[in-house]
Amino acid sequence: MDADQERGSIAIEAAILVPAILLFLLLVIAAGRAETAKGVVAAAARDAARSASLTRTAGAAQAAAADSAATTLDQEGVSCQGGQQPQVDFVPSTQDQAGSVQVTVVCVVPLGDLAVPGMPGSVTMSSTFTSVLDLYRAS
Repeated sequence: MDADQERGSIAIEAAILVPAILLFLLLVIAAGRAETAKGVVAAAARDAARSASLTRTAGAAQAAAADSAATTLDQEGVSCQGGQQPQVDFVPSTQDQAGSVQVTVVCVVPLGDLAVPGMPGSVTMSSTFTSVLDLYRAS
């Protein structure tokens, strides 16, 4: 092949490769943001369990867990779909001598927050954490 036949081939290759490379980069960014959001939900469950373990009554523990989980998610910039509060399930355990609480945090995160703004769909993220009751908590 001579040089005249190859003229313009670089432009065609670039027109094909550039969108594919950009799509790949967007997918990598979306995957990274999803993992970050998953870590934030895990941190919210940990904080909620710790807050619940510091209270005296089951009602106060449920309220403390829900408040703590919502605060952690809000501070880290993760919002549940439709601006709703995360679902926080609180389960006290008396199987061990000291006692513990188990908290599960569930948040439905819109894909638009993780990838491209306006993207339809959502991902349900959940995490469970168990914390031993604090024996020296305030009366």
